[in-house]
Amino acid sequence: MTTPAADTVTHVLTVFGKVKAEVRKAVVGQDDVIDHVCAAILAGGHVLLEGLPGTAKTLMARAFACALKCRFARIQFTPDLMPADITGTSVFDPERRKFEFHPGPIFTDLLLADEINRAPAKTQAALLEAMQERRVTADGRSHPLSPVFTTLATQNPIEYEGTYPLPEAQLDRFMLKLLVDYPAASDEKEMLARYRDGTTLHEVESLHIEAQTSAEDVAAMRATLSAVTVEDGVLTYISDIVRQTRSWATLAVGASPRASVALLTLSRALAALRGRPYVVPDDVKSAAPSVLRHRVIIKPEVEIEGGKPDDTIRDLLAAVKVPK
Repeated sequence: MTTPAADTVTHVLTVFGKVKAEVRKAVVGQDDVIDHVCAAILAGGHVLLEGLPGTAKTLMARAFACALKCRFARIQFTPDLMPADITGTSVFDPERRKFEFHPGPIFTDLLLADEINRAPAKTQAALLEAMQERRVTADGRSHPLSPVFTTLATQNPIEYEGTYPLPEAQLDRFMLKLLVDYPAASDEKEMLARYRDGTTLHEVESLHIEAQTSAEDVAAMRATLSAVTVEDGVLTYISDIVRQTRSWATLAVGASPRASVALLTLSRALAALRGRPYVVPDDVKSAAPSVLRHRVIIKPEVEIEGGKPDDTIRDLLAAVKVPK
């Protein structure tokens, strides 16, 4: 006799296994990134993808939209982009003699915010309310967004001219930050072989990516994620990790309580995607770098010596006692 939690996990495992297979029709390699994007979508969190140009960040977002059968919108962030270009604007209707709200591209299921750090702070801030509360306020009226609204934002880590670094308040709205690196040699060769054989990977429509679920099913799976068990020992482990960031010697700023909630939620999603109706410490360890790397600030002297947040997080995880 199966339990509700086991049924939930079985459904999640089946659906997202098919979703990953469809996404891999477009994206060669990047398995860890794909797994964590799936976990974020299941957990209801937003994702910041950081990587060099040409590493399939935009392609991945489009492939996920096709595999999930979600409404998709892309906003190319530029220095002249205005908040109304994202959220929408009110237009006067002369026949009805009143202003009508025309929704912007943010009214979708899956939003790709491409090169988000190229827009000024005022425009970046237009996403804050939407990402946190899934609604937009315009002309004193609140307009709800899709229940499964998810932002996948991209940024280039090496280009600083003409960019506006994301403020900490907005970075904290992203459940996780993923680093998209160059593909492995075997993956790059596989990509070249596909192009040689006539497949054009950047033309998503030609790849015949089939929808494996729907926005409604994703919302239902999110609602049942609470069935994944988290023992008190694992809760203590999550709390210890986040609290350690606030007193760690190489960190100037630690993670907020929102990081604890994000680490718990993402760990649950990873457990479900791995076929378990309960969270184990390895799920927390897998989730910790992506949840914490954009929420902590290392000390200037450590950064000058080449230290990175991921190095500190690795050392911190090694120091925190793991529950049995």
